[in-house]
Amino acid sequence: MTDAIVQPTPESEAELAFEGALRPKSLAEFIGQSKVRGQLQLLLQAAAMQNRTPDHILLAGPPGLGKTTLAMIVAHESGRPLRMSSGPAIQHAGDLAAVLSSLVPGEVLFIDEIHRMARSAEEMLYLAMEDFRIDIMVGKGAGATSIPLDLSPFTLVGATTRSGLLPNPLRDRFGFTAHLEFYDEPELEQVLERAARLLELDIDKAALAEIAGRCRGTPRIANRLLRRVRDYALVKGSGAGIDAVHAALELYDVDELGLDRLDRAVMQTVLTRFDGGPVGLNTLAVSVGEEAETIESVVEPFLVRIGLLTRTPRGRVATRSAWKHFGLTPAPASSGSVGLFGDDL
Repeated sequence: MTDAIVQPTPESEAELAFEGALRPKSLAEFIGQSKVRGQLQLLLQAAAMQNRTPDHILLAGPPGLGKTTLAMIVAHESGRPLRMSSGPAIQHAGDLAAVLSSLVPGEVLFIDEIHRMARSAEEMLYLAMEDFRIDIMVGKGAGATSIPLDLSPFTLVGATTRSGLLPNPLRDRFGFTAHLEFYDEPELEQVLERAARLLELDIDKAALAEIAGRCRGTPRIANRLLRRVRDYALVKGSGAGIDAVHAALELYDVDELGLDRLDRAVMQTVLTRFDGGPVGLNTLAVSVGEEAETIESVVEPFLVRIGLLTRTPRGRVATRSAWKHFGLTPAPASSGSVGLFGDDL
Protein backbone atom coordinates (compact mmCIF):
# COMPACT_ATOMS: atom_id res chain seq x y z
CA MET A 1 0.00 0.00 0.00
CA THR A 2 1.49 3.32 -1.06
CA ASP A 3 0.83 6.78 0.25
CA ALA A 4 -1.21 8.95 -2.06
CA ILE A 5 0.37 12.12 -3.32
CA VAL A 6 -1.77 15.06 -2.30
CA GLN A 7 -2.08 17.51 -5.16
CA PRO A 8 -2.61 21.18 -4.33
CA THR A 9 -6.19 22.27 -4.75
CA PRO A 10 -7.36 25.70 -5.91
CA GLU A 11 -8.40 26.36 -2.31
CA SER A 12 -4.96 25.53 -0.88
CA GLU A 13 -3.25 27.60 -3.57
CA ALA A 14 -5.53 30.50 -2.69
CA GLU A 15 -4.58 30.11 0.96
CA LEU A 16 -0.87 30.27 0.11
CA ALA A 17 -1.52 33.35 -2.01
CA PHE A 18 -3.30 34.91 0.96
CA GLU A 19 -0.28 34.30 3.19
CA GLY A 20 1.89 36.23 0.76
CA ALA A 21 -0.69 38.95 0.19
CA LEU A 22 -0.90 39.69 3.91
CA ARG A 23 2.56 41.26 3.76
CA PRO A 24 2.46 44.81 2.37
CA LYS A 25 4.71 45.36 -0.63
CA SER A 26 5.49 49.03 -0.06
CA LEU A 27 5.78 51.58 2.74
CA ALA A 28 2.55 53.18 1.49
CA GLU A 29 0.68 49.92 2.13
CA PHE A 30 2.30 49.32 5.51
CA ILE A 31 -0.07 50.20 8.36
CA GLY A 32 1.20 51.72 11.60
CA GLN A 33 4.76 52.63 12.67
CA SER A 34 4.32 56.02 10.99
CA LYS A 35 7.56 57.47 12.37
CA VAL A 36 9.65 54.49 11.27
CA ARG A 37 8.00 54.53 7.84
CA GLY A 38 8.86 58.19 7.38
CA GLN A 39 12.46 57.63 8.43
CA LEU A 40 12.88 54.65 6.11
CA GLN A 41 11.29 56.52 3.22
CA LEU A 42 13.80 59.35 3.59
CA LEU A 43 16.73 56.95 3.88
CA LEU A 44 15.73 54.99 0.75
CA GLN A 45 14.99 58.09 -1.33
CA ALA A 46 18.33 59.69 -0.40
CA ALA A 47 20.17 56.50 -1.39
CA ALA A 48 18.33 56.36 -4.72
CA MET A 49 19.12 60.00 -5.50
CA GLN A 50 22.82 59.38 -4.82
CA ASN A 51 22.81 56.06 -6.72
CA ARG A 52 24.27 54.14 -3.76
CA THR A 53 23.23 51.26 -1.57
CA PRO A 54 21.15 52.31 1.46
CA ASP A 55 22.82 52.37 4.88
CA HIS A 56 22.67 49.27 7.05
CA ILE A 57 19.41 49.08 9.01
CA LEU A 58 18.66 47.58 12.42
CA LEU A 59 15.01 46.83 13.23
CA ALA A 60 14.38 46.25 16.92
CA GLY A 61 11.17 45.37 18.70
CA PRO A 62 8.92 42.58 20.00
CA PRO A 63 7.90 39.71 17.69
CA GLY A 64 5.06 40.14 15.21
CA LEU A 65 5.31 43.89 14.59
CA GLY A 66 6.59 43.77 10.99
CA LYS A 67 10.39 43.56 11.03
CA THR A 68 10.58 40.91 8.32
CA THR A 69 7.97 42.73 6.26
CA LEU A 70 9.92 45.98 6.47
CA ALA A 71 13.07 44.18 5.32
CA MET A 72 11.19 42.91 2.27
CA ILE A 73 9.89 46.42 1.60
CA VAL A 74 13.42 47.87 1.79
CA ALA A 75 14.52 45.46 -0.93
CA HIS A 76 11.40 46.04 -3.03
CA GLU A 77 11.50 49.83 -2.88
CA SER A 78 15.25 49.84 -3.55
CA GLY A 79 14.77 47.59 -6.57
CA ARG A 80 17.32 45.16 -5.12
CA PRO A 81 17.29 41.37 -4.62
CA LEU A 82 16.77 40.05 -1.09
CA ARG A 83 18.75 37.33 0.68
CA MET A 84 17.27 36.02 3.94
CA SER A 85 19.02 34.24 6.80
CA SER A 86 18.88 34.07 10.59
CA GLY A 87 21.26 34.42 13.50
CA PRO A 88 20.91 30.82 14.76
CA ALA A 89 21.83 29.57 11.26
CA ILE A 90 25.15 31.45 11.31
CA GLN A 91 27.18 29.64 13.97
CA HIS A 92 30.61 29.87 12.36
CA ALA A 93 32.53 32.61 10.60
CA GLY A 94 32.65 30.36 7.53
CA ASP A 95 28.84 30.33 7.35
CA LEU A 96 28.77 34.11 7.16
CA ALA A 97 31.70 34.26 4.71
CA ALA A 98 29.83 31.94 2.34
CA VAL A 99 26.77 34.18 2.41
CA LEU A 100 28.65 37.47 2.06
CA SER A 101 30.90 36.30 -0.76
CA SER A 102 27.90 35.23 -2.86
CA LEU A 103 26.03 38.55 -2.62
CA VAL A 104 25.50 40.47 -5.86
CA PRO A 105 26.13 44.25 -5.94
CA GLY A 106 23.43 46.15 -4.06
CA GLU A 107 21.76 43.05 -2.63
CA VAL A 108 19.84 43.36 0.65
CA LEU A 109 20.87 40.80 3.27
CA PHE A 110 18.27 40.23 5.99
CA ILE A 111 19.43 38.47 9.17
CA ASP A 112 16.61 37.73 11.61
CA GLU A 113 17.41 37.40 15.33
CA ILE A 114 20.84 38.83 14.56
CA HIS A 115 21.76 38.88 18.26
CA ARG A 116 21.97 35.06 18.17
CA MET A 117 24.87 34.93 15.71
CA ALA A 118 28.12 33.30 16.81
CA ARG A 119 30.70 35.72 18.21
CA SER A 120 33.25 34.84 15.51
CA ALA A 121 30.68 35.67 12.82
CA GLU A 122 29.84 38.98 14.51
CA GLU A 123 33.49 39.99 14.47
CA MET A 124 33.73 39.18 10.76
CA LEU A 125 30.62 41.24 10.14
CA TYR A 126 32.24 44.38 11.60
CA LEU A 127 34.71 44.68 8.72
CA ALA A 128 32.18 43.56 6.12
CA MET A 129 29.68 46.27 7.10
CA GLU A 130 32.25 49.04 7.25
CA ASP A 131 34.69 48.31 4.42
CA PHE A 132 32.86 45.63 2.38
CA ARG A 133 35.76 43.28 2.96
CA ILE A 134 36.43 40.15 4.98
CA ASP A 135 39.63 38.34 5.95
CA ILE A 136 39.63 34.58 5.46
CA MET A 137 42.12 32.50 7.42
CA VAL A 138 43.74 29.71 5.42
CA GLY A 139 45.67 27.01 7.25
CA LYS A 140 46.29 26.52 10.96
CA GLY A 141 48.92 27.34 13.52
CA ALA A 142 52.09 29.20 12.56
CA GLY A 143 51.45 28.63 8.86
CA ALA A 144 48.00 30.26 8.87
CA THR A 145 47.57 33.06 6.35
CA SER A 146 44.93 35.80 6.19
CA ILE A 147 43.56 36.38 2.70
CA PRO A 148 41.52 39.58 2.17
CA LEU A 149 38.37 39.18 0.08
CA ASP A 150 36.55 42.21 -1.32
CA LEU A 151 32.76 42.12 -1.20
CA SER A 152 30.13 43.70 -3.40
CA PRO A 153 28.43 46.68 -1.70
CA PHE A 154 25.33 45.44 0.13
CA THR A 155 22.75 46.60 2.65
CA LEU A 156 22.40 44.61 5.85
CA VAL A 157 19.00 44.64 7.51
CA GLY A 158 19.19 43.09 10.95
CA ALA A 159 16.18 42.26 13.09
CA THR A 160 16.28 41.62 16.80
CA THR A 161 13.85 41.17 19.66
CA ARG A 162 16.68 41.63 22.19
CA SER A 163 18.66 44.67 21.10
CA GLY A 164 20.42 44.80 24.47
CA LEU A 165 22.21 41.56 23.59
CA LEU A 166 23.88 43.09 20.54
CA PRO A 167 27.53 44.06 21.15
CA ASN A 168 28.15 47.79 20.88
CA PRO A 169 30.63 47.52 17.98
CA LEU A 170 27.98 45.78 15.88
CA ARG A 171 25.14 48.10 16.90
CA ASP A 172 27.22 51.18 16.10
CA ARG A 173 27.86 50.04 12.52
CA PHE A 174 24.20 50.32 11.57
CA GLY A 175 23.47 53.62 9.87
CA PHE A 176 19.85 53.60 11.05
CA THR A 177 18.14 51.90 13.98
CA ALA A 178 14.35 51.67 14.13
CA HIS A 179 12.46 50.74 17.29
CA LEU A 180 9.05 49.27 16.45
CA GLU A 181 6.24 49.97 18.91
CA PHE A 182 3.10 48.02 19.75
CA TYR A 183 0.04 49.00 17.70
CA ASP A 184 -2.97 50.80 19.11
CA GLU A 185 -6.49 49.48 18.51
CA PRO A 186 -7.44 51.82 15.60
CA GLU A 187 -4.30 50.73 13.71
CA LEU A 188 -5.07 47.08 14.40
CA GLU A 189 -8.58 47.55 13.07
CA GLN A 190 -7.07 48.83 9.82
CA VAL A 191 -4.82 45.76 9.68
CA LEU A 192 -7.83 43.50 10.24
CA GLU A 193 -9.96 45.32 7.65
CA ARG A 194 -7.24 44.76 5.04
CA ALA A 195 -6.89 41.08 5.97
CA ALA A 196 -10.67 40.60 5.90
CA ARG A 197 -10.79 42.01 2.37
CA LEU A 198 -8.10 39.58 1.27
CA LEU A 199 -10.01 36.73 2.92
CA GLU A 200 -13.24 37.95 1.31
CA LEU A 201 -14.71 37.77 4.79
CA ASP A 202 -17.83 39.80 5.50
CA ILE A 203 -17.31 41.03 9.04
CA ASP A 204 -18.69 44.12 10.77
CA LYS A 205 -16.70 46.85 12.51
CA ALA A 206 -17.84 45.83 15.99
CA ALA A 207 -16.42 42.34 15.46
CA LEU A 208 -13.14 43.76 14.14
CA ALA A 209 -12.90 46.08 17.15
CA GLU A 210 -13.42 43.11 19.48
CA ILE A 211 -10.59 41.18 17.82
CA ALA A 212 -8.34 44.27 17.86
CA GLY A 213 -8.79 44.56 21.62
CA ARG A 214 -7.60 41.00 22.20
CA CYS A 215 -4.46 40.75 20.07
CA ARG A 216 -1.82 42.27 22.40
CA GLY A 217 -1.09 45.20 20.09
CA THR A 218 0.48 42.80 17.57
CA PRO A 219 -0.59 42.53 13.89
CA ARG A 220 0.60 38.93 13.59
CA ILE A 221 -1.73 37.88 16.41
CA ALA A 222 -4.54 39.99 14.94
CA ASN A 223 -4.33 38.17 11.60
CA ARG A 224 -4.13 34.80 13.35
CA LEU A 225 -7.24 35.48 15.44
CA LEU A 226 -9.12 36.75 12.38
CA ARG A 227 -8.43 33.47 10.61
CA ARG A 228 -9.69 31.50 13.60
CA VAL A 229 -12.90 33.55 13.53
CA ARG A 230 -13.15 32.89 9.80
CA ASP A 231 -12.75 29.15 10.42
CA TYR A 232 -15.37 29.17 13.17
CA ALA A 233 -17.89 31.02 10.98
CA LEU A 234 -17.21 28.60 8.11
CA VAL A 235 -17.60 25.41 10.17
CA LYS A 236 -20.58 26.57 12.21
CA GLY A 237 -22.30 28.16 9.23
CA SER A 238 -22.75 31.42 11.09
CA GLY A 239 -21.84 34.91 10.00
CA ALA A 240 -18.64 36.53 11.24
CA GLY A 241 -20.41 38.81 13.68
CA ILE A 242 -19.69 39.76 17.27
CA ASP A 243 -21.25 36.53 18.59
CA ALA A 244 -18.99 34.43 16.36
CA VAL A 245 -15.96 36.39 17.57
CA HIS A 246 -16.87 35.78 21.22
CA ALA A 247 -17.51 32.08 20.63
CA ALA A 248 -14.38 31.51 18.52
CA LEU A 249 -12.02 33.29 20.89
CA GLU A 250 -13.53 31.54 23.89
CA LEU A 251 -12.94 28.22 22.11
CA TYR A 252 -9.29 29.15 21.56
CA ASP A 253 -8.81 30.37 25.16
CA VAL A 254 -8.33 34.07 24.37
CA ASP A 255 -10.08 36.30 26.89
CA GLU A 256 -11.14 39.94 26.62
CA LEU A 257 -7.67 41.22 27.53
CA GLY A 258 -5.93 38.88 25.12
CA LEU A 259 -4.69 36.49 27.82
CA ASP A 260 -4.18 32.91 26.65
CA ARG A 261 -4.01 29.66 28.61
CA LEU A 262 -0.42 30.11 29.81
CA ASP A 263 -0.98 33.76 30.80
CA ARG A 264 -3.94 32.79 32.92
CA ALA A 265 -2.10 29.84 34.44
CA VAL A 266 0.72 32.14 35.54
CA MET A 267 -1.61 34.76 36.97
CA GLN A 268 -3.85 32.27 38.75
CA THR A 269 -0.79 30.62 40.27
CA VAL A 270 0.46 33.95 41.59
CA LEU A 271 -3.00 34.89 42.88
CA THR A 272 -4.20 31.64 44.41
CA ARG A 273 -1.10 29.66 45.36
CA PHE A 274 1.06 32.57 46.48
CA ASP A 275 -1.63 35.02 47.65
CA GLY A 276 -0.65 37.55 45.01
CA GLY A 277 3.10 37.27 45.59
CA PRO A 278 5.87 38.03 45.83
CA VAL A 279 7.06 34.82 44.18
CA GLY A 280 10.40 34.09 42.53
CA LEU A 281 10.72 33.32 38.84
CA ASN A 282 12.03 29.76 39.24
CA THR A 283 9.34 28.83 41.74
CA LEU A 284 6.68 30.28 39.43
CA ALA A 285 8.05 28.36 36.45
CA VAL A 286 8.05 25.06 38.36
CA SER A 287 4.50 25.71 39.58
CA VAL A 288 3.08 26.13 36.06
CA GLY A 289 5.30 23.50 34.45
CA GLU A 290 7.13 25.83 32.07
CA GLU A 291 10.72 26.92 31.58
CA ALA A 292 11.75 30.05 33.48
CA GLU A 293 12.99 31.59 30.21
CA THR A 294 9.53 31.12 28.64
CA ILE A 295 7.86 32.85 31.58
CA GLU A 296 10.36 35.72 31.55
CA SER A 297 10.56 36.37 27.80
CA VAL A 298 7.13 35.31 26.49
CA VAL A 299 4.55 35.68 29.26
CA GLU A 300 5.84 38.33 31.64
CA PRO A 301 6.35 41.27 29.24
CA PHE A 302 2.68 41.35 28.23
CA LEU A 303 1.39 40.88 31.79
CA VAL A 304 3.60 43.73 33.02
CA ARG A 305 2.66 45.96 30.07
CA ILE A 306 -1.09 45.68 30.72
CA GLY A 307 -0.64 46.18 34.46
CA LEU A 308 -1.52 42.75 35.85
CA LEU A 309 1.92 41.89 37.18
CA THR A 310 4.84 43.84 38.61
CA ARG A 311 8.45 42.89 39.24
CA THR A 312 9.86 43.80 42.63
CA PRO A 313 13.20 43.08 44.33
CA ARG A 314 11.48 40.23 46.19
CA GLY A 315 9.70 38.64 43.22
CA ARG A 316 6.60 38.87 41.02
CA VAL A 317 3.53 40.52 42.53
CA ALA A 318 -0.03 40.67 41.19
CA THR A 319 -1.64 44.13 40.96
CA ARG A 320 -5.14 45.20 42.07
CA SER A 321 -6.18 45.04 38.40
CA ALA A 322 -5.22 41.36 38.32
CA TRP A 323 -7.39 40.55 41.36
CA LYS A 324 -10.28 42.42 39.77
CA HIS A 325 -9.88 40.81 36.33
CA PHE A 326 -9.96 37.29 37.78
CA GLY A 327 -12.83 38.11 40.15
CA LEU A 328 -10.85 37.33 43.29
CA THR A 329 -10.54 39.10 46.61
CA PRO A 330 -7.02 40.31 47.46
CA ALA A 331 -5.36 38.42 50.26
CA PRO A 332 -4.55 40.32 53.48
CA ALA A 333 -1.15 41.97 53.39
CA SER A 334 1.52 39.58 54.61
CA SER A 335 5.22 39.13 54.42
CA GLY A 336 4.92 36.41 51.79
CA SER A 337 7.74 34.19 50.62
CA VAL A 338 9.89 34.82 47.62
CA GLY A 339 10.10 31.20 46.60
CA LEU A 340 10.04 27.64 47.88
CA PHE A 341 13.71 27.21 47.09
CA GLY A 342 14.96 30.72 47.83
CA ASP A 343 15.35 31.19 44.06
CA ASP A 344 16.45 34.29 42.26
CA LEU A 345 14.19 37.00 40.89
